[in-house]
Amino acid sequence: MAETAPPVRDRLRYRIKCHLLGPPLVTEQLAHEKLSNSMALGVLASDCISSTAYGTEEMLRILVPVTGLAAFTLLMPVTGAILLVLLLLTLSYRDVVSVYTRAGGSYVVARENFGPRIAQIAAVALLVDYIVTVAVQTAAGTDALISLAHLVGHGYHGIDNLKLPITVGVVVLLMYGNLRGIREAGRAFAAPAYLFILAVALLLAIGLVRALTGGLPHADVHAQGAIPLGTSGNGWLYGTSLFMVLRAFANGGSSLTGLEAISNGVSAFRSPQGRNARRTLTTMSAILGVMVLGVSVLAHYTHAIPYTDGNPTVIAQEAHLIFGDSWLGTAGLVYVQLATALILYTGANTPFTGFPFLASFVAEDRFLPRQLTRRGHRLAFSNGIICLTVVSLALLFVTGSSVDKLVALYAIGVFTGFTMAAAGMTAHHWRREEPHRRLKIGVNLAAAITSALVVVIFAITKFTEGAWLVVVVFPLGVWALIRINHTYRLEAEALEHVPALAADRPRWQRHRVYVLVDTLDLAAVKALRYAQELRPDEVRVLHFVIDEARARHLVSRWSQVSGINVPLELVDCPDRRLRHAVVGLAARTTADGTTALTLLIPRRIYSTPLGRLLHRDTGEQMAKTLEQLPNVAVTILPFDVTTAVRRLRAREHAAREAAGREAAGPRT
Repeated sequence: MAETAPPVRDRLRYRIKCHLLGPPLVTEQLAHEKLSNSMALGVLASDCISSTAYGTEEMLRILVPVTGLAAFTLLMPVTGAILLVLLLLTLSYRDVVSVYTRAGGSYVVARENFGPRIAQIAAVALLVDYIVTVAVQTAAGTDALISLAHLVGHGYHGIDNLKLPITVGVVVLLMYGNLRGIREAGRAFAAPAYLFILAVALLLAIGLVRALTGGLPHADVHAQGAIPLGTSGNGWLYGTSLFMVLRAFANGGSSLTGLEAISNGVSAFRSPQGRNARRTLTTMSAILGVMVLGVSVLAHYTHAIPYTDGNPTVIAQEAHLIFGDSWLGTAGLVYVQLATALILYTGANTPFTGFPFLASFVAEDRFLPRQLTRRGHRLAFSNGIICLTVVSLALLFVTGSSVDKLVALYAIGVFTGFTMAAAGMTAHHWRREEPHRRLKIGVNLAAAITSALVVVIFAITKFTEGAWLVVVVFPLGVWALIRINHTYRLEAEALEHVPALAADRPRWQRHRVYVLVDTLDLAAVKALRYAQELRPDEVRVLHFVIDEARARHLVSRWSQVSGINVPLELVDCPDRRLRHAVVGLAARTTADGTTALTLLIPRRIYSTPLGRLLHRDTGEQMAKTLEQLPNVAVTILPFDVTTAVRRLRAREHAAREAAGREAAGPRT
């Protein structure tokens, strides 16, 4: 009767993973992990529409110190310019998701039209964008909560010291939600998008009613902590002030971040993916445009002014002014701020969807480590999610979770991706004869030029505020990705040239097997039995002498064990350089070119952390040293010591029970 294989016991780490993330999903379930249009709007558009909460404020933060109250007038044309860019990019990305229905967005567009090397510019741009997005969105979400505490608690500042811990906790929570899988993340993160849309709609509707019936109240622009007003003059649009207007436009460009998320995650849509993604993108852009314009109009009329420490925020002041101080107004303020915090936090979820997909595509092209292509326990790209979390947390710690500092790192990556996508689509249509070809080329070319100008403006105007870091990271990142690809290509070239087996057949006349032993135990005996089963011309058991007393004791024990018919040989190793001694012996044995040598190295495996700590493993190091020698093969024979210990305990326990039964004697 054939013996059944013993059950494989799951490791403690795997059991903890199942408890935290749920049971593993099988690959066949991947087809069911798709998003409907409404779900995709909530999940993928959160990053885009949530920028409404800080886009207007970032423009005013630049304009107010320079132009004073005139900033609220200048805000409108700057907002109009941003909406024009939004229109061009929406038309361009509608084209992208129609043609390229695989995830990857601007990276895939650039790769298909400019080649894989140029595409790494888009890859680095998007990867940087995703990392900064997580940090910006979560930091802004915490600002929304702190603003609520300031306005409802009448200047309460106790929560300020908790900003960084709260933000870090949210990032970790987002990581956990996404490690559970696409469907769970979608259900958890879709609702806040609709709550925020309703909150802004309520704010704009009540603001319109108040404007038509009695006028809107004004904020106190001289309040303590508010950004000091500059002095506007007749020439405030010349010289340095024009530079500040461009800076404001660059800051306002942060309102458009996340627009590419749908193209990067288009494969997550249900079929037909292109049409569903195009519809969702149009809906998202329309909502974003109305919300950005509405918040800027309210700021224009209420003079909601940014504060030095970021709290209360502009949108929080607008809600407070429009809803009033009644209990109903306070309830409206609380709702708006909680919805804002939720959308900002869940807007940070978009990179957790896009970053792993993009990283997997880049890794498939062998420009990133292959580990990023593997799906994890719940079919998510777990390695990409974890990498994104670690780098985003580092960025939060470095910047102190300051939105103003993070925005300086933001739009260069975003608009570089926009530029690559639009330029790629221009090249795509240029090579094809198709209906409306000229119109498509014109739209994409205009979007590419506009996005490139934004990149230049942002790099110049925000260089000293942190944009220099992104300017430096970009070429280094592209170089690193190309270097990874070069390494993979060399390895593939070295491994793929397989010679004909008949022509490359080894001319061995002898095959010798050496068993390296350090002590006499079950692992060494198992290795010796395996060596004899190979039926070589010669089997030798070798011990390299590091400690003479231990070597003598080993020889004595070896001679006392019955059944071992291979003598133990001692090899002198006076300088205690074990690897050098083994390499020297192997080289001498195979020096004639006609002798093949197999070295068997018993490896003792310890399943427990304490076992791994108490014992070192030199087998792997020795194998790496020997693998360069011709005609030498190294085989490591694993032996699970922990399992042997369990069996020994089981035998001892059974023996004690048997002895107890014998001592008790037969029952009467």
